[in-house]
Amino acid sequence: MQPPARILPGTLDLLILKAVSLEPLHGYGILLRIQQISGGALKIEQGALYPALFRLVRKGSLKAKWGLSDNNQRAKFYSLTPAGRKRLREELDGWNRLVAAMGTVLEAGPEQI
Repeated sequence: MQPPARILPGTLDLLILKAVSLEPLHGYGILLRIQQISGGALKIEQGALYPALFRLVRKGSLKAKWGLSDNNQRAKFYSLTPAGRKRLREELDGWNRLVAAMGTVLEAGPEQI
């Protein structure tokens, strides 16, 4: 098994917004969901996750509500706000443009010079 890929700077917010767009999740659930969806290729450290969640709540992209986790522990659950849905769409569009441009450059051959 390969080691987890490094998260690129600036992509953590996008990953969090995408995970939470699927269903409201508590912090640790977000870590697990990203790991699950990526097939274990992406691993988010808790030390990076919780400041990002705080920042996304403060900016109005997420809202937080206390609830009970699957193991009956009190936890803060995060969900997207309308502003968060808009930001997710914008971030996804930007990401897809970047991936397409990177693919074009990396696949270029000598005949394209």
